[in-house]
Amino acid sequence: MKKCLPYILILTLSVFKVHSQTHHIAVFLPLYLDSAFDKSGNYKFNETFPKFINPGLEFYEGAQLALDSLKAEGAHLDVHIYDTRSTANPVSKVLSGPEFQNTELILGYVNHAEMQLLANVALHKNIPFINVNWPNDGNIRNNPDFVLLNSTIKTHFESIYRFLQKNYGASQIIVLRKKGAMEDRIKNYFTDIQKNSASTPVTLKYVDLTEPVLSAQLLPYLDSTKQNIFLAGSFDENFARNICSQLSGFGRSYPVEIVGMPTWDNIDFSDAEYRDINIIYTTPFLNDSSNTVARSIQEDFKTKFYSRPSDMVFRGYETTYHFAKLLQQYGDKLNGNVVEKKYNPINDFEIEPVFTNKQNPQLDYFENKKIYFIKMLNGSASSVN
Repeated sequence: MKKCLPYILILTLSVFKVHSQTHHIAVFLPLYLDSAFDKSGNYKFNETFPKFINPGLEFYEGAQLALDSLKAEGAHLDVHIYDTRSTANPVSKVLSGPEFQNTELILGYVNHAEMQLLANVALHKNIPFINVNWPNDGNIRNNPDFVLLNSTIKTHFESIYRFLQKNYGASQIIVLRKKGAMEDRIKNYFTDIQKNSASTPVTLKYVDLTEPVLSAQLLPYLDSTKQNIFLAGSFDENFARNICSQLSGFGRSYPVEIVGMPTWDNIDFSDAEYRDINIIYTTPFLNDSSNTVARSIQEDFKTKFYSRPSDMVFRGYETTYHFAKLLQQYGDKLNGNVVEKKYNPINDFEIEPVFTNKQNPQLDYFENKKIYFIKMLNGSASSVN
């Protein structure tokens, strides 16, 4: 590939000219530009494109579309994109540099160490840091400037339990497990939620299965005269595929629904081996094809790139648009208004304060508590409540 200025390097397009009411945003993404290009600017991978570059680049693409929309609306923003994998300009150097000092809002697709670093800086500068991907709090406490947009496992499980109470409160729910330390932790999560529930508790029956799971292990828990409700008690995606495939074999004779884990969003349940059963799983990010903005992004990608946008493109768009609009409205008071529900172009964020110590309540951070439930049946997806 000839020396060029590729799309992912045109970061200056994200910077609007400084204006008296200009707001400053820093976006940290793993773009891996050092890995993709040599010192002369030549692309290293010929016509291929490494998968490890995709998430950061896709988020950037969505953010760029959001910035284009904001510019069309007359926004005055000074936006800087930082490659967290840069060796010449690592995150620690960026944070101490003069360019970063006017920053009023941080958006970050980060790993655990970067999350800790950016959260500390956000607290010191008293500006919001929106963590767009990491799904746990990293033991960050007493930091009202830290926002988890990707909901924690605890939040998913609390939502799953309420979903079970609402829809299957009178049924016995069979929890399918395999043996393992993580599976024991999942069981403990649900046991704690069950104990602390103010409503009538759900009846959960835990069943340990040996692998590979065979239909004979599941048959004793099926009844052709009623709806059969199962809950997956493992994050293991291979285990998920196994139990769903085996339950699918009973789908035409037994009414079967299985509620799965947040990790199931990575599994393609449109395959024929998963037919005839309802497969339900959770996600904090629902890309509804009926949404006007989502359709517009899809059309834009179809026209420009002859492809479909990934989930991370949508997340880049909605995160950038939502919080940039809030920054425009609230300015230096944004950290007290991150819970505001305005300007949600695709998903509804329900950002709430989190207090982890009930004996000594203090605001530890904010978290998006909005969880969507996706139901897959014979390749078709729908949202359920």
